[in-house]
Amino acid sequence: MDSKYKPDEIEPQRQEYWEKERVFETDMDSSRPKYYLLEMFPYPSGKLHMGHVRNYSIGDVVARYKVMRGYNVLHPMGWDSFGLPAENAAIENRVHPNTWTRQNIDNMKSQLKRMGYSYDWRREFATSDPSYYKWEQKIFVEMYEKGLVEKRKAWVNWCDKCNTVLANEQVEDGFCWRHSDTRVRQVELAQWYFKITDYAEELLEATEELPGWPEHVLLMQKNWIGKSIGAMIHFKLERPWPDPDTGEEIDRLVVYTTRPDTLYGATFMSLAAEHPYCEILSKGTEQEGLVKEFCDRVRAEDKIKRSSEDYQKEGVFTGAYCLNPMTGERMPIYVANFVLMEYGTGAVMAVPAHDQRDFEFAGAYDLRVVPVVEPPEGGPLEEDNMTEAYEGPGKMKNSGEYNGMDNEEFKRVITDRLAKEYRGGPSVNYRIRDWLISRQRFWGAPIPVVYCEKCGMVPVPEDRLPVELPAEVEFEVTGGSPLPRLDWWVNVECPSCGGPAKRETDTMDTFVESSWYYMRYASPWCDTAPFDKAEVDYWLPVDQYIGGVEHAVMHLLYSRFYTKVLRDLGYINFSEPFTRLLTQGMVRKESFRCPDHGFLFPSEVKESKCPRCGKEVEIGRSEKMSKSKKNIVDPENMIQRFGADTVRLYLLFESPPDKDIIWSEDRIQGMFRFLNRVWSLASKYMEDFKQASPRDIAAGEINGLADDEAGLYRKVNQTVKDVTERIDRWTFNTAIAAMMELFNRMTDFDPGDGENRDRRIGLLCWAFERFVLMLNPFCPHFAEELWRELGYQTSSFRLPWPSYDANALVKDTFELVLQVNGKVRARVEAPVDAGKEELEKLALSNERIKSYIEGQNVRKVIVVPQKLVNVVI
Repeated sequence: MDSKYKPDEIEPQRQEYWEKERVFETDMDSSRPKYYLLEMFPYPSGKLHMGHVRNYSIGDVVARYKVMRGYNVLHPMGWDSFGLPAENAAIENRVHPNTWTRQNIDNMKSQLKRMGYSYDWRREFATSDPSYYKWEQKIFVEMYEKGLVEKRKAWVNWCDKCNTVLANEQVEDGFCWRHSDTRVRQVELAQWYFKITDYAEELLEATEELPGWPEHVLLMQKNWIGKSIGAMIHFKLERPWPDPDTGEEIDRLVVYTTRPDTLYGATFMSLAAEHPYCEILSKGTEQEGLVKEFCDRVRAEDKIKRSSEDYQKEGVFTGAYCLNPMTGERMPIYVANFVLMEYGTGAVMAVPAHDQRDFEFAGAYDLRVVPVVEPPEGGPLEEDNMTEAYEGPGKMKNSGEYNGMDNEEFKRVITDRLAKEYRGGPSVNYRIRDWLISRQRFWGAPIPVVYCEKCGMVPVPEDRLPVELPAEVEFEVTGGSPLPRLDWWVNVECPSCGGPAKRETDTMDTFVESSWYYMRYASPWCDTAPFDKAEVDYWLPVDQYIGGVEHAVMHLLYSRFYTKVLRDLGYINFSEPFTRLLTQGMVRKESFRCPDHGFLFPSEVKESKCPRCGKEVEIGRSEKMSKSKKNIVDPENMIQRFGADTVRLYLLFESPPDKDIIWSEDRIQGMFRFLNRVWSLASKYMEDFKQASPRDIAAGEINGLADDEAGLYRKVNQTVKDVTERIDRWTFNTAIAAMMELFNRMTDFDPGDGENRDRRIGLLCWAFERFVLMLNPFCPHFAEELWRELGYQTSSFRLPWPSYDANALVKDTFELVLQVNGKVRARVEAPVDAGKEELEKLALSNERIKSYIEGQNVRKVIVVPQKLVNVVI
């Protein structure tokens, strides 16, 4: 074999062999346990980043390991290919989004293959393929018929840069999730919604049945679902108001509260600026203009800011009143900037004595404060002695016949009374809102609905699906979807009556595609249904899912919802999509910033100087690699320099999969040096190995071996045990460390030139083969090439994982490390009960140690029991 390790030659050859032999293809096989391993599929941006490489390397280790452990492993890959970047590229470059997307897919696919990942590429698809979204449209129609899809008018989040609406989950601190410089504003539109709220309780309860998920992810989902238990209460309006849309009279406001015990203390009503009653109640009054101006201003503000404790409380009187259902007192109705439409009904009964926000608002607008819960200590609460709201427990006061009752007991009593009198009753509220799926963009799955003047809203039947995006389309520089401008595409025949109709021009949120793609992988060639039921029954649910924690609320929650919908539609017989979940850590790196020229790429900076002006650069803290900070490391560059296996090994060794990595050029070079050392050892002994008879040694033969032979044998078995257990625990870094220890032992093992050389070479070869098999999941090209050099013709990918001899782990001896001046010079087996004197004698009588100390002055001998002896000369 070549004496020099050349990954640029080896890796393409191994990849060509794997593809030619179709090594990674897999099908149903009832004779073996199945294992579905899946990493979150990428958006085809055109270039892999280091986060991708880490994610897919983690998954590939497990996929390869499980194959070697006898599992039938499904490990697919595809493309989350709809979305805004492709559309923006189309506008900028005057090309169809599909052209841009396909070019990027080709590029990224070649990059993935260059990394040697064990994907079954037969199962590849892109979510923008009509053969994929056809079935998504069919499922939409079935959801519509089941009442799980609804189109309604509502205030929605709008990004001016995206020219489309955003779901609540896509608004981050008031800004667009894609454009951190663009503040989201509120607009009123008729939009399509999936009724995820119908599944809120099941989604919440099922979080207790996912032990394979990280607790912090489950907590994020629980908080987003946001269950609370309280009461609905009806407040009659002082006079009825006509509804301008229906013509019916509005005679009450309905509120949700978790504090029905404070009802007697409600002195005014607060509405969210998005509440439809703001306009209705102020219409025709002298407050109408003020209310409109206030609502327009508040709707443009950040919702998170509006709900923060230090936010200045402001409002405007609508001109209308409602009545407290218990006291009959008039309560002025205000629009308040701190009330959100997402909470409850968007109307809040204000109890300033027992809610700090209401207390501050009442102080600003000179509204009554009526304390109704007396604290157990501190003296009686009165309006004139309160400096802040009291929000704790106590006894009822100013509450009529209920005075003196414990407030928790009163919650139950008043709720029951309201229910009996048909003025409210017990209620459960959820923070989660229905999933807004409408997008005013082109590059997404068309919503399969037409509008007919005669028939109204009509879903497109299955025999007319898919509703395909047009291939010929022009984009305007100003943005916005071109679909509404395409008369030939918009104007169609009504599928119900045959008359003229118009297509829906909104497309679906791209999170719809990613909510079920993992099921399509089971049978992507199925053309009669979304997937083949037998294949899905065999492969699903996913046994292990891997991806970033940033998807905890959107993608993961939506996928759980979609799975339950498909179950209820009769497609599948399971309720959760992912049995186990790993959220991998980020790859971080410090940033470099020139005061005059901004952020610089690491490759540009030489000796901490800006290449343009020579000024000293500012070195920032290590943080997630991003294009904006330019603190990125190009995977292709690393592969060219060190090879894919070195990159994989580095990313897997630096930290456990769920922890962050701080990128280090020195440490990746260290991994490269390690593989070169392994290669050198193989090169040194390869001809001997080819002639040797590598054999396992029966436990009974250990006593007849030399000390270093028995030590190596035990070390191999211990390492197989340790690496197996550590991969099973996903501590890949410690598994690699154990293999490095074994390699060091093999390096120290000298076969010698005596009569036992054949036996010792056979033992070393046997150890090396097991080392290579264990290295296979981590460095597959490297291991496969060494396996071939050893003379084997079959791929090591499907060879059994090495087993270990449990008897070899039962020890009455231990490995004693022998050092001279702190450097390891030999290792021998010593009795576990040997004392210091016996260990010192073993060291001084060892032939290798004697060769180092001969003619030298031994100053002292340091003995660490059951560990080492260090001879100081």
